[in-house]
Amino acid sequence: MSAPQLVMDWGDWGALFGHYLLLSLLSIGGAISTSPEMQRYLVEDKHWLSQVQFNESIALAQAAPGPNVLFVALLGWHIGMNAGGIGMAMLGMTITMSGILIPSTVLTYSAAQWGHRNRELRAVRAFKLGMAPAVVALMLSTSYILGSASGQAASDWPLWLLTVASALLMWRTRVHILWLLGSGAVLGWLGLV
Repeated sequence: MSAPQLVMDWGDWGALFGHYLLLSLLSIGGAISTSPEMQRYLVEDKHWLSQVQFNESIALAQAAPGPNVLFVALLGWHIGMNAGGIGMAMLGMTITMSGILIPSTVLTYSAAQWGHRNRELRAVRAFKLGMAPAVVALMLSTSYILGSASGQAASDWPLWLLTVASALLMWRTRVHILWLLGSGAVLGWLGLV
């Protein structure tokens, strides 16, 4: 399902780049942790993507080998394709990937250098311990947004049960995530979730 042809000017592309620059600084725990805000901005506010395109971008990037930030490139690709074809798709990928990578890379590098030099300070240790719950909360909000995309979140208890079971299996065993993803795909194909 593809979105209707978009008409985007340079101001729209600049706004997209600026939004991803800001999201980059909020991406504690990785770019995936900001996907609820990406979904709100791209799907609900701007209507540059359909919910299906958004979900497919994340699912494909998570299933593919490589860094999970690749979903950002796919989002930019879809925006560009909706706005006019391959050339625009390349522009969309460049804008979204540059926006999400530049600030967080510079900040991470600088903070890692400083943190390594000051690793024994009480404040540095406390910061590292305090960030863990924030990352978990961002990941939970991401799973809720993706899980409730069908609009039937409350009645979709098999999906939530599968999600909790998968999380527990990953936490307590050495089962590889690809086995869990494959099992979920088979259950979805069979119509059980």
